[in-house]
Amino acid sequence: MPEIEARIQSIFEQVVQRNPGESEFHQAVKEVIDTLGPALRHHPEYADQKIIARICEPERQIIFRVPWQDDRGEVQINRGFRVGFNSALGPYKGGLRFHPSVYLGIIKFLGFEQVFKNAITGMPLGGGKGGSDFDPKGKSDAEVMRFCQSFMTELYRHIGDITDVPAGDIGVGGREIGYLFGQYKRITNRYESGVLTGKSPKWGGALVRREATGYGTVYFAEEMLKARGDSLEGKTCVVSGSGNVAIYAIEKLQMLGAKIVACSDSNGVIYHASGIHLDTVKQLKEVQRRRIRNYIDEHPGAQYIEGGQVWDIPCQVALPCATQNELDAEAARTLVANGCIAVAEGANMPTTPGGVKIFLESNLAYGPGKAANAGGVATSALEMQQNASRDNWTFEHTEQRLHEIMTGIHQDCYETAAEFGSPGNYVIGANIAAFRHVAEAMLAFGVI
Repeated sequence: MPEIEARIQSIFEQVVQRNPGESEFHQAVKEVIDTLGPALRHHPEYADQKIIARICEPERQIIFRVPWQDDRGEVQINRGFRVGFNSALGPYKGGLRFHPSVYLGIIKFLGFEQVFKNAITGMPLGGGKGGSDFDPKGKSDAEVMRFCQSFMTELYRHIGDITDVPAGDIGVGGREIGYLFGQYKRITNRYESGVLTGKSPKWGGALVRREATGYGTVYFAEEMLKARGDSLEGKTCVVSGSGNVAIYAIEKLQMLGAKIVACSDSNGVIYHASGIHLDTVKQLKEVQRRRIRNYIDEHPGAQYIEGGQVWDIPCQVALPCATQNELDAEAARTLVANGCIAVAEGANMPTTPGGVKIFLESNLAYGPGKAANAGGVATSALEMQQNASRDNWTFEHTEQRLHEIMTGIHQDCYETAAEFGSPGNYVIGANIAAFRHVAEAMLAFGVI
């Protein structure tokens, strides 16, 4: 094994040893560092200063108890997390996830990914992530409020608009951000609207933030196809999930002339050959908070597949927009066999390593999440700019800035991949481009 690769393997083994049982974190680290050999050969100073090893160790990890009372008066206890992974480029920036699957390994995987995703936007942002094993599903507004207030009672001392700026993620939408900010304001006696992003536009939030991750993923997919002399117009698409990212990915796909025939939730898949009716999905998910199977009540011509996968449905473009590791090697083979030409990740690490390998070998246009779904955090940075300047931007202006940022991300990935001898490989392009941004700042600051 060449010296550089041996050194990288040694770093990975140390990560696994120091972080036992955190399989998602191990996967995220390996996916990135395995592509960094060419960067270390071009920049031996990165290896000399142990930049990779330092990036793989979070700057801070906070775990805390979150007690709260449910509507029956019974005391419940959850666990809260906030991991500040790297602040070389700016304050920690990353969402909060409320879901029963949350544990330290999930938060570290998401925070590690966030470092590179934020770096590749070109915005002055570090990377972090947080959350809790609390499940907001089935809870009343009053229960969610009491939990959020308890969560922020501890978290507030660790965050700030120049220190650490949380946002939403799975299980944390506008309702939760409102309760969290209200408690922060109450405790601190300060109206620091820049301390949280994903806020309602009625009180300091950015227009387009709700749409940003989904829109940005579609913009990235469109740029990948443009680079191949193609476009999304007329393409048949499938989108996994039916939450915020999936809904607005579908919306932008439709705006660009694509036909979306399938979406899903954790129970099953809706297949509508004539095209998904987005208004129905929005009503079910954003208003009624019901399951996707109820779609067929309004559209009996559609088919509901209990426990199915959208990847089994023939398409030209696939957007995984649900959760990590939802698209495995078997699903990837199915997509390729059915003629899929482009995959852009709207979720964080939704494709397993085996699936990624198949996509890269098949030479389809594959956009990894750290590049393709960076639109959400990019628009969060725009929200922070508006808060800092006490300004209020129009939807059109903010969306134009988002489009420009996503186009720039694609160009950075595309050119970096070519520079390091792997033209069209957006995994290598995104990882090395983002790593260089962070590494150069870390070198400038010395060993800290």
